[in-house]
Amino acid sequence: MRVNVTVNGEAREADDVWEGESLLYVLRERLGLPGSKNACEQGECGSCTVYLDDVPVCSCLVAAGQVEGHSVRTVEGLADGDKLDPVQQSFVDNGAVQCGFCTPGLVVAAHDLLNRVAQPSDEEIREALAGNLCRCTGYEKILDAVRAAAVLKGGAVNGGVA
Repeated sequence: MRVNVTVNGEAREADDVWEGESLLYVLRERLGLPGSKNACEQGECGSCTVYLDDVPVCSCLVAAGQVEGHSVRTVEGLADGDKLDPVQQSFVDNGAVQCGFCTPGLVVAAHDLLNRVAQPSDEEIREALAGNLCRCTGYEKILDAVRAAAVLKGGAVNGGVA
């Protein structure tokens, strides 16, 4: 089957898609967007999180056929050309990237949070990132990055040090 989808603002087409193929596979293998990572394939780790019509989803759980005519935004699509989104920049600046496997999903989840809550508390940050697992960082640098991103985006953080 052929899947027509808007990815990062651009109309894209994937051919010869098997009906049970995941959106994650289509993004990585058919459309050449390797940012979203394939870790658990069960929707448990959050590494493959993307926006589907502006709602964060685990792309490993979405059948490619379900995105026909819809809009997907990946971690690559958060940047404005060569200029990183404040969340992406903050993850780099605050050392929140270690092996990098969980980073794309964490960045998308943090981006979504900061689009909804300009000044999140530490509790809100932890809740927003609860669906994303990291085995390297201990999460403190990740929390620092989200706090700093809130400041970069023009907000301040309640209950945390930015």
